[in-house]
Amino acid sequence: MSQTAYILAGITYFIASVILIIVLLTTLNNKEKKKYQDEITTLERDKNLIISSSILSELNKVEALINNEKLQESYDDWQKRFKEIKDVEIPKITDTLIEIEDCFNDKEYDSLNEKLAKAELDIFYLKTKSNLLLDEIKEITLSEEKNRDTITKLKSRYREVVTKYNKSKDDYKEVSAPIELQFENVDKLFVAFESTMESNAYEEVGKIVKGIDDLIGNLEIIIDEAPSIIMMGKNLIPNKMKDLKLISEKMASEGYNLEYLNLDYNIAEAEKKISDIFARLNVLNVEDSVFDLKTMLDYFDSIYMDFDKEKEAKKRFMEYIRKILVRANEVERINNGLLRKIEVIKYSYDLTDQDVRILDVIKREVATIKRDYDELVDAHRNKKFAYTRLNKEMESLSSKLATTEAKLQLALKNLGSLEEDEKRAREQLEEIKDILKKARSRITSYKLPIIPDNYYVELSEANTAVKEIINELSKKNISIKTLNIRVDTARDLVLKLYNTSNEIIKTAAMTEMAIVYGNRYRPINKNIDSGLNMAESLFYKGEYKKSLEATIKAIKIIDPDIHEKLLLSAANIK
Repeated sequence: MSQTAYILAGITYFIASVILIIVLLTTLNNKEKKKYQDEITTLERDKNLIISSSILSELNKVEALINNEKLQESYDDWQKRFKEIKDVEIPKITDTLIEIEDCFNDKEYDSLNEKLAKAELDIFYLKTKSNLLLDEIKEITLSEEKNRDTITKLKSRYREVVTKYNKSKDDYKEVSAPIELQFENVDKLFVAFESTMESNAYEEVGKIVKGIDDLIGNLEIIIDEAPSIIMMGKNLIPNKMKDLKLISEKMASEGYNLEYLNLDYNIAEAEKKISDIFARLNVLNVEDSVFDLKTMLDYFDSIYMDFDKEKEAKKRFMEYIRKILVRANEVERINNGLLRKIEVIKYSYDLTDQDVRILDVIKREVATIKRDYDELVDAHRNKKFAYTRLNKEMESLSSKLATTEAKLQLALKNLGSLEEDEKRAREQLEEIKDILKKARSRITSYKLPIIPDNYYVELSEANTAVKEIINELSKKNISIKTLNIRVDTARDLVLKLYNTSNEIIKTAAMTEMAIVYGNRYRPINKNIDSGLNMAESLFYKGEYKKSLEATIKAIKIIDPDIHEKLLLSAANIK
């Protein structure tokens, strides 16, 4: 491509770019202008809506209703405020909108944005002011319709209240006079409402409607709650208090201490509270009355449960009185018997003071338990405490006694087992001697060429251990701990000797069997003959295990399964 073509292409791109930028800027400018035009149109529309025909229409309605000075004053004030909005405030906004149009046409956008924001705020403020004026006027123009609708609903509620009262008039005897007086007040207010509506005194009408609503609302509560209040305050609670008082007096005569319940004081306080509730009921004030009376009922119901707990506690306490002393005396008798024999036991079985200290601990614990028991019995006789408390204390005492009884059982087991241990040691000595005898008889029953040295070492150890048992048993004061150690040691050594004897005999027997079995192979294999000769030499030296190993090794040359065959044969050796 030539240089001229490059230049023409560059010029073309430049012109296209300029045209694109111009189009883009024009589009953005038109979009911004449309946005401002829309905002100005919206503000103009909102301004025109501020003065609506509704205000003039409502003012004309009020003018037709004026028949007193107060309503005339309100009407004049509303006219003045309407005129100010129409003749002063609206023109100001109109001037502002004209200035906005000029700024828009002159493209003074910085100033335009500021004026738009101010106009929007002024229109919103004036619109709110206009709506407030319209609402105040409608309070009068719609007052009759609204109040008539409200009064109709109130009359319906009132009829329901009166009907419910007349159906169950006997349930309201205590408050019939104030209720009927309140009915008269409601009737008077309904009449006053009609009179006020006729005179167009609409401000007074609102007060009357609210008064009627409050009275009927209070009457509804009274009609709903008064029967329950009367029934609980005049029947249920007084009857419960009377019954509880009789039960309390009877239980007191039977030895129960019920002072902790403060029943007389609480009854007196309940009577005061009931009196206050009925005083307020007579002026038709029932606030919290049902709640307070139900709380009293729950409290007096709980007293019945407290009485039952006292009766159950007395029953259990009386059982503890009979049983605990018997148990404590039995523990004391057994422990004292052990204490009387303890010096003999300590001497006979080499016990220390620490070993028998538990008996002194038990003695002190029993003494403390019996002292506490006597104090509780005295408290019971003097009616110092309620049975629930006495029973709780006695339960604790029974638990302590159970712990002491467990300690005594452990002491009896430990001390009583000393004689058993001695007796068992003597029996085990005879068993050990018998096993030792069998071990010696076993080794001599099989004619061995030589008895191995380890047998004699173990035999010596076993004999020494048996002698130590005999020596320990011959002492005047036997140490059971030492005796048990001696017995365990001797038993282990004798059993070891017995097993060693069996092992020696079994090995020797297997060796002889193997050599006899291998003799058949001597003529056919020199290595077998040589191996068996060495095995026989070891056998006569008393090295039976090595002899067996040499025999098996020699025979395996011909018979690889010799070891398994010998094990099968050994199973028959006794």
